Amino acid sequence: MSNDPYLLITADTHAGGSHAQYREYLDPGYRKRFDEWRGGYRNPSQEHYGKKKMRNWDYEIRTRDQNSQGVVGEVVFPNTVPPFYTKSVVTAQPPTPDRFELALAGIRAHNRWLKDFCAEDPDRRAGIGLILPNDLDEAIKDIEFIAEAGLRGGVLLPLIPPDCTWLKPLYDPAWDRVLAAIQDHDLVINQHSGQGSPDYGAGPVPEALWISEVTFYCQAGWRHLLMSGAYEKFPKLKYILTESGCAWVGPALQQLDRIHMGFKAGAIGEMDYAGMAWVLKDSPSEYAARNCYYGASFPSNADLEGIDAVGEDRVLWGNDYPHFEGTFPYNLESLRLTFGDLPDGRRRKILGLNAAELYNFDVQKLTPLAREFGPTPEQVETPLPREQIPTDSMCYLFTNALYGA
Repeated sequence: MSNDPYLLITADTHAGGSHAQYREYLDPGYRKRFDEWRGGYRNPSQEHYGKKKMRNWDYEIRTRDQNSQGVVGEVVFPNTVPPFYTKSVVTAQPPTPDRFELALAGIRAHNRWLKDFCAEDPDRRAGIGLILPNDLDEAIKDIEFIAEAGLRGGVLLPLIPPDCTWLKPLYDPAWDRVLAAIQDHDLVINQHSGQGSPDYGAGPVPEALWISEVTFYCQAGWRHLLMSGAYEKFPKLKYILTESGCAWVGPALQQLDRIHMGFKAGAIGEMDYAGMAWVLKDSPSEYAARNCYYGASFPSNADLEGIDAVGEDRVLWGNDYPHFEGTFPYNLESLRLTFGDLPDGRRRKILGLNAAELYNFDVQKLTPLAREFGPTPEQVETPLPREQIPTDSMCYLFTNALYGA
């Protein structure tokens, strides 16, 4: 076993601009409407921002925080509210047709901002650009921008909620030209927990339903692409679902394989599929083994124990910075809680090398930072006593360990 510190690349962080910053990245033709949307634009002083919010865009704060956690590279999802949105893109539904024009202006402002944000620290940051599902020709233009901007995190492919009936679902052949563009530009398809749910409205019951079902709906894109034949038509696609664990993958693939075999056989139980032309040549599990990855973020013991059903080359660690449910500022404690019993080689893959391979991080450039800031095998293998489990963290790893949930 090597005694070198671990190269930690988080495949799950979030960042975004302030409204003051986003205004400058908007197409000038939308700035007057932006000012009206804001109720009269003001450029707030920095003292009006909390430090947590500034972590989204402040180079010094963000770098200092990540160094303190041993993190030397990060894949960057959106976080703050883009122009003309009411919530973060990660949890927002796709825009309705009457909101599409302004939403498109807003996500393009974010993409321009993200290009400059990643250029501040290009070796350490891999930004994920945004597209919208309303107009697929416009989505292809944004894919081209993402590629030309060097946003090697790839594309955040929208999840389509079942109640967004004005949009084509991801299994529809209309998406083929979008998938072809992503493949042709050698970009990663990203999806993230939080999207894809129906709009149940506001209030405690709708919120509770959203929380109870978000896992199912965030996995819908994974299922729809696997079963649609997308990876048969576009075999070089690379897909990752982030902040969703990976313990569920093995059982889910077994279910999809059974459905696949039933269609090939012409029947499942009393359901007769004779005469239907089935679209898959290989089984879903075979496509998944070639094309799919899992941003398990801070994986649980169940995720790590079931990793052989997924493949140790297919699972990526993340700290969800700067979200409260992430591991910051207790990253080492989280690693001690779950990674101590893993073989060293498997650890190194999950904690950084898999992300480096998928998102094209330069390991040679990051290694000096890892030697300076990364945790050592001895530190990770030191058990975390119950009395050292953080009690002020909202990360489920710690709350489950404390309360046995």
